[in-house]
Amino acid sequence: MRIAQVAPLFESVPPKYYGGTERVVSYLTEALVKLGHDVTLYASGDSVTAARLRPVCPHSLRMDEQSVDPVADHVYLAETVFRESEGVDVIHSHIEYIAYPLLRRMHTPHLTTLHGRLDIPNLVNLYREFSDIPLVSICDFQRRPLPWVNWLGTVYHGLPKNLYTFFPRPGKYLAFLGRLSPEKRPDLAIEIARTAGIPLKIAAKVDKSDRAYFKNVVEPLLDPPDIEFIGEIGDAEKNEFLGNAMALLFPIDWPEPFGLVMIEAMACGTPVIARRCGSVPEVIQPETGFVFEDSAGAVRAIQQLDKFDRKRCRAVFEEKFTDARMANDYLKLYELVRAQGVAHEPELLTG
Repeated sequence: MRIAQVAPLFESVPPKYYGGTERVVSYLTEALVKLGHDVTLYASGDSVTAARLRPVCPHSLRMDEQSVDPVADHVYLAETVFRESEGVDVIHSHIEYIAYPLLRRMHTPHLTTLHGRLDIPNLVNLYREFSDIPLVSICDFQRRPLPWVNWLGTVYHGLPKNLYTFFPRPGKYLAFLGRLSPEKRPDLAIEIARTAGIPLKIAAKVDKSDRAYFKNVVEPLLDPPDIEFIGEIGDAEKNEFLGNAMALLFPIDWPEPFGLVMIEAMACGTPVIARRCGSVPEVIQPETGFVFEDSAGAVRAIQQLDKFDRKRCRAVFEEKFTDARMANDYLKLYELVRAQGVAHEPELLTG
């Protein structure tokens, strides 16, 4: 099958450091190539792939000091895909709604995976207008604000089976990995670790928009060596960081659509202690971790870690959250949109 994967341009594919959506696009693209499909990846020019790379900008926008208006780059990306859509069997977009006006005018079957939160009031009018666009959710919970749109299915994220190493015995610290922002609640992770009397290591990215939160809320709570801030890390460091942890703390305070770090920890055999928000109850089962309601529940979970079966955790990852499973789930949806054909009469843009 001839497949076009359309990635956001904020990070390279795969990202050098933090970047959930682009990382998933990379895993999916490489898995589809391994399965023998002809894949074109629309992404930043510093991306690395076994597929045919169609660079739309020289560098990932977060790393490009010359990038002032990322919307301009993504509008150009959408137009490029539209102009080159003939001869492709299916277009898989990961750039949310910015491509909808062009996607609905294509002859080529397409679908869009939504990677973000949908509980935003001004999305309602937009999705009522574009209710014909075929969509994929990354967890069932994600659909709740917009249950009436054209959902094709839910596909959970997956990782390459051998990307992370199984660690049969944990170290002596808890881990927090992700982005230092209010909705990720690193402050709550610190509170939980302190109450449990276990050291906490924090490996996280600080966005420009979150610098004030970091300086005013998180930084005053850092107290080495018990609470250690490492900074942003890449894949090579993540394996050791997660694998040697007693558990991953995931005390989110927002409707998280998936949370890739949860299955990264599972791949190492490391249990996840996660707050009951968003996708957490769908992803975390008793074999892979603990779901808590409040910080006292998280502390109780930490006290049970000596009974946790890390080998079973790794086995569940291999059963449910590999890139091969993800790719095969998407291939079923590609066949579905091809069988359905376009639900509207495509309009050619003129002028």
